[in-house]
Amino acid sequence: MTSQTTTLLKEEGDIRLSSRKQPFNLLRWFSLISMAVIGTVAVALGAVSTRFVITESVQRDALLTSQFIQAIASAEVRHVSIPNVRTMGELLDPRKDRDFPDVDPMARASARGEFLDHIQHLPDVILANIYAPDRMVIWSTNPALMGTTIHADEDLDQAFASKTPVSASYHNVDKSRMEQKFITPPDYIFIENYIPLFDADGNTVTAMVEIYKEPRDLIDRMERGLVLIWLATALGGGLIYLGLYWIVRRAAILLAVQQKQLITNETFVALGEMSSAVAHSLRNPLATIRSSAELALEFDTGLAHKNINDIIGQVDRMSKWVRELLQSLRPLNDDAEPVNLVAALHDSLMAFEHQIAKAGVQVVFEPQETPMVLSQQVQLTQILNSLLANAVEAMDRGGTLSITLESTDTRGICVVVSDTGKGMNEEQRRMAFRPFFTTKQGGLGVGLVLVKRIMERFGGAVNLGSREGEGTSVRLSFKRIP
Repeated sequence: MTSQTTTLLKEEGDIRLSSRKQPFNLLRWFSLISMAVIGTVAVALGAVSTRFVITESVQRDALLTSQFIQAIASAEVRHVSIPNVRTMGELLDPRKDRDFPDVDPMARASARGEFLDHIQHLPDVILANIYAPDRMVIWSTNPALMGTTIHADEDLDQAFASKTPVSASYHNVDKSRMEQKFITPPDYIFIENYIPLFDADGNTVTAMVEIYKEPRDLIDRMERGLVLIWLATALGGGLIYLGLYWIVRRAAILLAVQQKQLITNETFVALGEMSSAVAHSLRNPLATIRSSAELALEFDTGLAHKNINDIIGQVDRMSKWVRELLQSLRPLNDDAEPVNLVAALHDSLMAFEHQIAKAGVQVVFEPQETPMVLSQQVQLTQILNSLLANAVEAMDRGGTLSITLESTDTRGICVVVSDTGKGMNEEQRRMAFRPFFTTKQGGLGVGLVLVKRIMERFGGAVNLGSREGEGTSVRLSFKRIP
C-alpha cells in the first residue's frame, strides 16, 4: 500500500512539473517570427522585382522590334514606284495580287521581297511568320508553315482585335501550338512579338508579323539583373535580421539583468523587513539577558562563573549577527567620494594587528603609489575589514597575507587580497556571493554579499579565485580618480 502511494505521489509530482508553464523566451520567439516575416517579405520583394525586370525588358524589346519592322515597311514602300502609295501590309498577301491591276507585279514582288529579306535577317530571330487577316500563314522562315491556318491562338486574336503589338515570353516550346515549329529550338527563354501592319487609312489590320526572338544579350543582362536583385534582397534581409536580432538580444540581456536585480532587491527588502522585526524582538531580551548575566557575575565567583561568561559571549555573538544582518540588508544610499586606497588598507591592517599577530600570519604589503579611488570611506573600510577577517580566520595555523595593487588602465586600479589558508572547492566558490552561505562555523554568510553590493554600488567589481588547500584570492576593481 505504501509503495502504491509513493508511486501515485511521484506521478502527481511529475505531472505538476511537466505542466508548469515555461518562461517566455523573447529571443527565441523573435528569432523564429522575425526570420519568417523578413524571409517572406524578402522573397515577395525579390519576386515582384524579378517580375518587373522581366516584364519591362520584354515590353521594351517588343516596342523596339515593332518600331523597327514598321519603319522597314514604310521605307520599302517609298523605295518602289507603286501607284496610290499603298502600305506594305496590302502588298504581302500574294493572293491579292490580282486585286490591284494597276500595280506592276514586278514592283510589288520587289517591295515584298526586300521587306521579307529584312525580316528574315533580323538579329536573334529564330522564327518569323506573317499572317493574313484570315489567320493563314502567308510567309514564314520555316517553309513547312506556309499556307497553314492557325486557329485558337489567343495572342494572335488579341493582336488583330486590339490593333496593337502583343508580346509574351516563354521558357519552353508549346508543342500544341502549330506556329511554334522552330528549325533551331531556343536554348533558354524566347520572346514572341505580334506586330500589326495597317492599310493606307490606318484603321484595318492587313497583315500580322509574328517574330520569335532569343535575344542572348538581353537574356544575359536579365540574368545578371535577377542575380543582383536576389543577392541584394538576401543581403538586405540578412542585415535587417541581424540588426534587429542584435537589438533584441541586447534588450533580452538587459531585461534578464534587470529582472534578476529586481528579484534580488525584492529579496533584500523582504529580508530587511524580516530582519528589522527579528532585531527589534531580540535586542531587548538580549540586553536583559546580558545585564542579568553581568549582575550575576559580580555576585558569583564559584563554579557558575565560567557558564555566566559563556552566556555573555553567546549574547554578544548574537548581537553581532543582528548588526551584521541589518547592515548587509539596508539600502546603500551614500554618495561616492574620493578615498585614499592605501590609507584605508593601512587603517584596516592596524585594526587587525592583534588578530594577525595571534594567528602567526605574515603580511606582505608594499605599495608603490597612493591612488585615490571612487568609493565611500566607511563602506570601503567595511569591505576591507570583511576581507581581512576572512583571510585571517582561514589561516588559523599561520600563513601569508598578500595585498597588491595592480593598475588596469588610466581609469582603473585593482586591489588583490590573497591568503594561503584553507581555500574553497569549486562548488563553494560558486556559492560564495550568495546570501547566508558560509564555510565558517558560526558565520552568518553576509560578508561577501555586502562586499559585492558596495563595490557595484560605486561602479566597481569583485572577483574571487580559490583552490582547496592552497588559499583564496579576492580582486577588487575600483575607478581611479586622476
